[in-house]
Formats: sequence, C-alpha cells, structure tokens
Amino acid sequence: MEKIGRQVFLYDFYGELLTEHQKSVYGDVVLNDMSLGEIAQERGISRQGVHDLIRRCDRILASYEEKLHLVERFLRTRDDVTRIQELSESGGPGAMQEIHRISERILEEL
Repeated sequence: MEKIGRQVFLYDFYGELLTEHQKSVYGDVVLNDMSLGEIAQERGISRQGVHDLIRRCDRILASYEEKLHLVERFLRTRDDVTRIQELSESGGPGAMQEIHRISERILEEL
C-alpha cells in the first residue's frame, strides 16, 4: 500500500490515540496535504520539529497496527465483500459456495 494511503488508514483507525497536538499536525500532513514548511510556519515551530513529530506519529500508529491489526482486517474484509459482490453479479458455477466460504471467514474474524 502506498505510504500516504497507509498513513490515512492508520490515522483513521488510531488517530484518536494521539495527543491533540500530534493529531492536529499529523492530520495537516496526511489529510490536508500541507507541507512541513507550511505547518512549521503556521505553528511557529521548525520544519525539523514537524518532521520529527510526523516520524514519531508514524511509529506510534504503526505500533498500534502491529498489535491490533485493525487496518489489515478492514482491508481484508473490504476485499472479501468486493469478491462477494463480483460473485453475486456473475452467478457463475460455484458462486454460492464461494460466497458462503468467504462469509464464514468474515464471521469467524468478527
């Protein structure tokens, strides 16, 4: 997964676990596509300080994902639901068995 996409997912799932300051700065980079220089100037801190904070947040959020795997599960479930939709539209041979198998796997993970 591309870095920005991964950061967005990590922020969506675990962002509330960051401090208000971390959430605000990280959100500006990830969601608002602001540059480090723009954030530094707006907040009156150094560009290096913003860079260090973003790296720290990346590590924190990655650590939560390593422990909880919420993003991984979400992406896998999203792929499974997409596959179920494709199978239900195609109606090909064995589609119902495949849908049943995928749905059982999803339910086991919940």
